[in-house]
Amino acid sequence: MPTPPLSRRDFLSSSAALLGAATLARASLFAASETPALEPIIDIHQHIPYSKRTAEQMMAHQAAMGISLTILLPAGSRLGLAAGVNPYPETQAFAEKYPDRFRWFANEVTDQPDAIEVIRRQLKAGAIGIGEQKFDVACDSAATERIAALAAEFDVPVLMHFQQGSYNHDIKRFHRILEKFPTVNFIGHAQTFWGNISQNYDEKVLYPKGPVTAGGITDRLLSDYPNMYGDLSAGSGLQAFLRDEDHARAFFARHQDKLLYGSDCSDPVGHGPACSGYQQIASVRRFAPDKKAERKLLFDNARRVLKLKNLG
Repeated sequence: MPTPPLSRRDFLSSSAALLGAATLARASLFAASETPALEPIIDIHQHIPYSKRTAEQMMAHQAAMGISLTILLPAGSRLGLAAGVNPYPETQAFAEKYPDRFRWFANEVTDQPDAIEVIRRQLKAGAIGIGEQKFDVACDSAATERIAALAAEFDVPVLMHFQQGSYNHDIKRFHRILEKFPTVNFIGHAQTFWGNISQNYDEKVLYPKGPVTAGGITDRLLSDYPNMYGDLSAGSGLQAFLRDEDHARAFFARHQDKLLYGSDCSDPVGHGPACSGYQQIASVRRFAPDKKAERKLLFDNARRVLKLKNLG
């Protein structure tokens, strides 16, 4: 018996169902390609708010990247950090509202007279580190030494933004701080830190391109000092590895115990080419020598350095 022709209503209903199924299939494929694997990731570098992104958008951004725990870094009281980042009271309050998803660092302008007193209060209130220190001082200044001494007292790390001409100047002298405070873990970040993976780096160029000549200041600091670590975040971190893939693979293998994943990106989406944090997760998975090293970079090193318990 021949199949009766479909009525217009039946045809439209059937077509809509097929279209819906196809749409769901495409959505599933997109989700599979864009969503990171369900393995824990610690992001050691985010801010609220950030540029025009709200705290709520940041939460969605972190979820899209597959982040398990995020470390929020506040500004100092004079807003030495750019992009409208909140001072510590707002950062602390937000982190305490979602304790299963966020922790926070203490911070204050490095050479402000009451900086030590202000940071001490924050550490006593539950901050698990100091930073990001992004202020106009020499990286081995007396004020920096006072911050380091406080970090030693509380046994917490210090995250530093190195940008010659603007923040924590003269990284070539930072070994003095590392030697004077061997029990304090310092986490380096930003343009001058990552540019100096190359031996021939011109510090006037914030985002260098092209092949890397191994043996730069950053490479030596990570190799020679047990208390020096690297924060992979931002465009500076991403560019440092995408510029020379062969060097990236060797660098990740050599320093797999010293590098910590951070995002420090202000986009609202958390995936695709607009998000440097998402791209850096992909680069870690691409350049890490093996799965064990990948997990160190994305989770284990941060858990160890930040003394995070009951995770993973």
